[in-house]
Amino acid sequence: MRENPKFIHLRVHSEYSLLEGAVRLKKLPDLAVSMGMPAIAVTDTNNMFCALEFSEAASKAGIQPIIGCQVDMAYDPAPATEKPRAPAALVLLAQNERGYENLMALNSCLYLDSDGTLPQVQMAQLAAHAEGVICLTGGPNGPLGKLLQNGQTAKAQALLEGLAQAFGDRLYVELQRHPSEDGRMPDAERLSERGLVEMAYAMDLPLVATNDVYFPRPEIYEAHDALICIAEGSYVDQQGPRRRLTPQHYLKSPAEMAVLFADLPEALENTVEIARRCAFKAYKRDPILPKFADDEVQELRRQSNEGLARRLAVIPHAVSPEDYQKRLDFELDIIEGMGFPGYFLIVADFIAWTKAQNIPVGPGRGSGAGSLVAYALTITDLDPLRYGLLFERFLNPERVSMPDFDIDFCMDRREEVIRYVQQKYGRDRVGQIITFGALLSKAAVRDIGRVLQMPYGQVDRLSKMIPVEGVKPVSIEKALADEPRLREEARAEEVVDRLLTYGQQVEGLLRNASTHAAGVVIGDRPLDQLVPLYQDPRSDMPATQFNMKWVEQAGLVKFDFLGLKTLTVIQNAVDLINRSRPLHQSADGRALYTPPPGMEGDISAIPLDDAASYALYSAAKTVAVFQVESSGMMDALKRMKPNCIEDIVALVALYRPGPMENIPKYCEVKNGLSERELLHPSVDHILDETQGIIVYQEQVMEIARQMAGYSLGGADLLRRAMGKKIQEAMDAERPKFLAGAANNGVDEKTAKATWDLLDKFANYGFNKSHAAAYAVVSYQTAWLKANHPVEFMAGVMNCDLHLTDKLAIYFDEVRKGLSLPYIPPCVNRSQARFDVAEGALVYGLGALKNVGVEAMGLIANGRGDRPFSTVFDFARRVDLKRVGKRPLEMLARAGAFDQLDRNRHRVFDSLDDLVAYSAAVHEQRNSSQVSLFGEAGEDLPEPRLSPVPNWLPAVQLAEEFKAIGFYLSGHPLDDYMSSLKRSGVITLDQLSEKAKEGPLVAKLAGIVAGRQERKSARGNRFAFVQLSDTTGAFEATMFSDTLETSREYLEAGSKIVLSVEATMEAEQLKLLCRSVQPMDGAVAQAGGAGLRIYLDTPLAIEPVATVLREAARATKLGAKGPISFCLLDDSLPGEVDMDLGQNFPVTPQIKGALKSLEGVLMVEDL
Repeated sequence: MRENPKFIHLRVHSEYSLLEGAVRLKKLPDLAVSMGMPAIAVTDTNNMFCALEFSEAASKAGIQPIIGCQVDMAYDPAPATEKPRAPAALVLLAQNERGYENLMALNSCLYLDSDGTLPQVQMAQLAAHAEGVICLTGGPNGPLGKLLQNGQTAKAQALLEGLAQAFGDRLYVELQRHPSEDGRMPDAERLSERGLVEMAYAMDLPLVATNDVYFPRPEIYEAHDALICIAEGSYVDQQGPRRRLTPQHYLKSPAEMAVLFADLPEALENTVEIARRCAFKAYKRDPILPKFADDEVQELRRQSNEGLARRLAVIPHAVSPEDYQKRLDFELDIIEGMGFPGYFLIVADFIAWTKAQNIPVGPGRGSGAGSLVAYALTITDLDPLRYGLLFERFLNPERVSMPDFDIDFCMDRREEVIRYVQQKYGRDRVGQIITFGALLSKAAVRDIGRVLQMPYGQVDRLSKMIPVEGVKPVSIEKALADEPRLREEARAEEVVDRLLTYGQQVEGLLRNASTHAAGVVIGDRPLDQLVPLYQDPRSDMPATQFNMKWVEQAGLVKFDFLGLKTLTVIQNAVDLINRSRPLHQSADGRALYTPPPGMEGDISAIPLDDAASYALYSAAKTVAVFQVESSGMMDALKRMKPNCIEDIVALVALYRPGPMENIPKYCEVKNGLSERELLHPSVDHILDETQGIIVYQEQVMEIARQMAGYSLGGADLLRRAMGKKIQEAMDAERPKFLAGAANNGVDEKTAKATWDLLDKFANYGFNKSHAAAYAVVSYQTAWLKANHPVEFMAGVMNCDLHLTDKLAIYFDEVRKGLSLPYIPPCVNRSQARFDVAEGALVYGLGALKNVGVEAMGLIANGRGDRPFSTVFDFARRVDLKRVGKRPLEMLARAGAFDQLDRNRHRVFDSLDDLVAYSAAVHEQRNSSQVSLFGEAGEDLPEPRLSPVPNWLPAVQLAEEFKAIGFYLSGHPLDDYMSSLKRSGVITLDQLSEKAKEGPLVAKLAGIVAGRQERKSARGNRFAFVQLSDTTGAFEATMFSDTLETSREYLEAGSKIVLSVEATMEAEQLKLLCRSVQPMDGAVAQAGGAGLRIYLDTPLAIEPVATVLREAARATKLGAKGPISFCLLDDSLPGEVDMDLGQNFPVTPQIKGALKSLEGVLMVEDL
């Protein structure tokens, strides 16, 4: 480093100046070293997101960090009649710890007191927090420069005096020079520099030179310009005004700065003086927790011992009570020794509160479930001794790190728990944690394409060419290397090349800040004394400005409040069951189990050996069962045939990225199809429950302990080294392991083989505590589905009320998988959400598309316990204007008014009049002008309903599909099935059965629901087409030759017959489509059959005759068949059959038209 530096940068924007700074923080220390600059400041716009990260990185590189912040200040308040004026920026630098604390307090002012305005501070706030802070006046675009540019010298003078009074000798007047290539200064600098220098001399204030740095090198200027356009929503080439910087805003060398300010050497010298005055770096702290009780050690012992006694009174004992007590005392000693009693007490307190409010809490997750203290305090609901869970996997006395309980709460009520914690510890001591979204390659391409005004379709295509690895897209550089089409596009078009060049220069920069979904920190003092705070405009709770990694190093302890939807499902189902019967009694009155006293209705008390639940798992009837819904899981379940909870724990752990041969091996050994492998008598019992396979990290630890004499703490370190593949740690451990094994009489060959096995599996071994907790939740859902299916499915569907695709799968399960009774949407029987009545699932009105649960609640409230009698009665009792016309249309389409009027088309067409009538009735009722004789609205005439015939069945189903998202009352192919059968078409169900015996070619019929076209690696098009027939939904793959000839028939709603090759792969039906023809053509070739029409009134004969006459006139070709009537009328002696004696055209459309006529009971094929 140079002994006497000439210039230090005091105004630098890192990537934490979101969508504004392009200096990458990781590279900044090296850039400073290469320029011989011993110190450097980071001053991000209105934030200190990287204060601690930058302090650590810079000091490691031997550079002195200067902690600063560029702060927007409200300097020229507008009169009340005008719109508020934009603030302007000052630069503040922390001179010492007091200054750093003041900077944190000012950041709170920026976000927490901003009342929805842009982040800004007031002069009074600056003055109150000026101690220990050095202030630069902000240069040409700072508040002072802005006033001078506008010629407001008197205001400028007053402002500078105010700042001088607040900051004293810590105020510097800041100058900047960013000349263009011909040496001209930007307007802002030209109009303000002279005034700034004169005022500084007049008031005897020092000058300081800065270069407002936004990017490391001038070559990045254009890409950075695009970045600014992304932030502002403007275009690079637009004519109108937008924010523009110059290519000079880069990290200049001291020599370049010396040339620029040769006439004002003092302004350069002062940068070095300021750097010397700022002798403070942000530092890491040990974890700080709020004090929970005066003697936390005593309090934890008391609560744990009392809690354990309460647990042992009701649970089956896995070991003797003395052993439970021994384990409890052992854990308490470690917790006290490591200084964490307060942590346990805080978590236990908010969980106890949560359970008292009947908010569902998960049984635990992550390694915390290995603690008996946690179980005694009801933090977890798994007995660690019953499942063989290890405490050292959670808290290892040989590796001091904060314990970490991840806690799952019911999705809907998680907020309440966070509110409780805020009230208990103080709103200013509880915060969320910030997260930063990076501009990854795909998003960068889309954003830059937009600001370059490229066509959306082209940008979309380019973005889709970037491959995804895991969850993240690969970098643009890698995509160009891997993807020839992308290289080709860049070669062919200059603008694409420009897009990808800019993209590479900005990808990975930070794009936005939001808050972490689950993390909450709790402090023992107002948080902004430890970390700067931020507040997301969408949240009413502050968040720390440091992210997860750095907030813990700043001394705050994080608690995870995760939302788990399954808990909400379980609670919803249990509530529905409790309305009609206790949880331990089935719908037909059988006792399912005997609950321990005081545990009635508690899902955690269900027996873990329920035969019906394991039968459900073994048959893989696990739609909607937690963790085992995927086709791969279902396949594994069928092979495994689980019969105890240990099997489910193992499956949750095995079904992870890792050696997939483990699942078949486990299943074969379990079901006696192959021999298990033995390691050594000293450790084989550890692997008994997992059929001789290492599945859990805990097993790795136990083997090291029992074979090689490790302590569990040491074994945990070994597991970590293996799992993270830390080579030098493993090289150190191996001789220790082999020596320990030899001491225990294990021969060297076995010991080496065991070490290699541990090494292989430690990487994939799964945390057993987590697997056990999630297996228990999975088992609870399976138990509910096996024993209370209707309530369980209602609970599941309530949690996915707005996800129509999922509802379709679940409803198919209700109708076909479980054959449960159900009631379709109906204004007289349905509630706003799914419900159960007399053992049947009642479809929730709120699950219809675009209706809103609140609006449907108005209907249920208006109904009370007295069903509606007519649509007019409905309009009188429910304020239809508040419900809205769109939701009412959906109700009519879905057939929810069928009990009041069977003609859906008539109700649909009359809604305007009904809404107007309803509004008039409610207006009269609200103005209390009730006539002397009765109800409001009785003297208002009922509107006339629209005189339209009902929709034809096919139309009616299409309308129903629009409202529900799937076909509920029937299927558009119902009328076609008999004709299709004659032409050799089979149903999906029949095909699935046949395909089990071997691959086959067959004809299927379907109505198209959608299609996605893709390109193969060779550039050929293919498509996935989603269809459904009367027995279910399916997907067929179609290659380019078939796709080109049949694309016109593949629009959504088309009815087609397809010839497919069907194969069963891992119990999944795979369909490859070979040819397609429109259904009407296929049916016409099949020839006609006759129809038999059942009538319940002679009046129906005339309309039937009209339909048949019209049909005969319209269809000259096509199949004809005989028609007969069957008359059912009370005036007749019995059923009277009549044959019409001539043939009429018979098509599915005509059959549908006949069905829709009044007086026609049913139409069947002869």
